[in-house]
Amino acid sequence: MLANYACDPKNSRGRLVNEHESEHRSPFQRDRDRIIHSTAFRRLKHKTQVFVAHEGDHFRTRLTHTIEVGQVARTIASTLGLNQELTEAVALAHDLGHTPYGHNGEDVLSECMKPYGGFDHNAQALKIVTSLERHYAEFDGLNLTWETLEAIAKHNGPVTGTLPFALEDYNKTYDLELDTFASAEAQAAAIADDIAYNNHDLDDGLRVGLFTVEDILDLPLVGDCFKEVDAKYPVLEQQRRRHEALRRVFGIMVQDVITESQKRITTLSPKSAQDIRNHSTPVIQFSDELFAQLKEIRTFLFTRMYRHDDVNKMRHDTGIVVKELFNTYMGNPTLLPERRRPRNADKTALARAVADYIAGMTDRFAFQEHEKHCA
Repeated sequence: MLANYACDPKNSRGRLVNEHESEHRSPFQRDRDRIIHSTAFRRLKHKTQVFVAHEGDHFRTRLTHTIEVGQVARTIASTLGLNQELTEAVALAHDLGHTPYGHNGEDVLSECMKPYGGFDHNAQALKIVTSLERHYAEFDGLNLTWETLEAIAKHNGPVTGTLPFALEDYNKTYDLELDTFASAEAQAAAIADDIAYNNHDLDDGLRVGLFTVEDILDLPLVGDCFKEVDAKYPVLEQQRRRHEALRRVFGIMVQDVITESQKRITTLSPKSAQDIRNHSTPVIQFSDELFAQLKEIRTFLFTRMYRHDDVNKMRHDTGIVVKELFNTYMGNPTLLPERRRPRNADKTALARAVADYIAGMTDRFAFQEHEKHCA
């Protein structure tokens, strides 16, 4: 049963290219399935979350992170009466635009693209599902519903001011109402992303040894969960101890979002999905208390993990790969696959084609291309 503020597939605004809808799948389920079957989704298997894939088999990749986000998002959606299929579609698509080597790859590519309209992974995800995936006979992209496209474009909130060029270009064709918040389903997917990485980055950081359990016992929320586990299981082996504590951290975050969101929805008393979009703040949120605790955890992770010397060394090395690939392709466009080369000699068009190509690379392929063309 959908809540009255959920996105009902029967009321979807439809697709840019009209299609006969499936008799067995709702429009949002079909969107989700198209995302799963896309080439960009498969590439996430070999893209960095924090640690480059060859550094270990058990660290999160961009794909396993995405699957975890989808699981959390479905839980939130089902509890709040939202459309689970739309929520999952957004969760599975939210990182399609990420470059190789995680946020560092994006930062370097953004710097390279400054003279040509910049680069943003959310806008790139929209570009992928609206044009760069080219498998269907009647259209480029995946021809997703308006609701899914809207959610991909602005799941982190309204997009105003100077728009990323990929987002601006598409919005001229199909108005996604970028100045409002997205649906509650999109908001659920966005906060599921926060929950997933806050939890698994602690786990991966402990696994690789960038910090120890003793280092995080004074962190809010985390320390209390370890104390609870130690009181219940005083002789538990370390791997199980860590898992039991972090699964409690995970559960508290999910429950906090559900409880806080229910309060906000009750106060707002929305009668439709559009009421959610038109509200002045998100309705799917952490409580203020937990949000403050998570900020402290994020500060710790930034200092001890994301800017650790070992991670910085890899950031430096992978940044060189992205920058040199960009400069090489710009200097010799014939190195691009023929289908990737722009039809005109405009430098901006070339830069955007190069950015599309590099952003789509896996970590491994980027290393191979760098060794082939830049070594």
